[in-house]
Amino acid sequence: MLRIALQSKGRLNEKSLALLRDAGIGIDENNRRLLSQASNFPVELLYLRDDDIPKTVSCGIADIGIVGLNEVMERKFDVDILQHLGFGKCRLSLAIPKNLDYTGPQFFEGRKIATSYPRILKKYFMEKGVDCEIREIAGSVEISPAIGLADGIFDIVSSGSTLIQNGLKEVEKVMDSDAVLIGVPGLDEEKKGVVNILMSRFTSIIRSRGKKYMLVNISNEKIEDALAIIPAMKSPTLLPLADKGWSAIHSVVEESEVWDKVDRLKKIGAEDILVLSMEKLIL
Repeated sequence: MLRIALQSKGRLNEKSLALLRDAGIGIDENNRRLLSQASNFPVELLYLRDDDIPKTVSCGIADIGIVGLNEVMERKFDVDILQHLGFGKCRLSLAIPKNLDYTGPQFFEGRKIATSYPRILKKYFMEKGVDCEIREIAGSVEISPAIGLADGIFDIVSSGSTLIQNGLKEVEKVMDSDAVLIGVPGLDEEKKGVVNILMSRFTSIIRSRGKKYMLVNISNEKIEDALAIIPAMKSPTLLPLADKGWSAIHSVVEESEVWDKVDRLKKIGAEDILVLSMEKLIL
């Protein structure tokens, strides 16, 4: 039985569970025990604080886990990063009161910085040759300058709205982070097989994000023009229609390009254009 560690609550919990559900893993929505078993797949779900997940995996208590890359880099436990999962995107950045002028990393020389990620920050300032005082606190980092605890902060930034609410401005991005699948080194072959199945399913889901499935009816003499607009992933899918001289083209396109392609297809006489959402893309 493979055991996977998940965040018990917080920004990654809901999307981690959604990913597992999309991968066909049966999860009891009403079961909030800290350890539960999937109904149709050989996996147990262990719910933990996010900062406990890297250690739990490195010790072999859990075989794999879903956690933010920032936690992996901060904790520095012996785990393998198996896969980037494409959600929970954020950045770790330095911020200072908005009324101060920022002159670069040397601004922090001799100053105090509050953070929950002291190891990442220490490494950054060592590389920059900046000597500052790092004050580690567990939460509510953004209030530190206002109460005189620090001159600036180093914390997770997503939209930046929390910084604005606390009179701060982002001045330096140190690293990007997203949700990653981590694993304990040296898994046995049976568990590796289960992990590989999971990763294959995750990959199919990740590939489908931001893509749409497009079906287009086009006259046969315009097929080449249409394929120049919506090229196929490998080889075009062409189906003859009952109306002689017409065919249907099936293709996958980027969601951001849908309307541009629709407009161009209509100009060459395409009809009955159908755009569908995609759940999985298996290659």
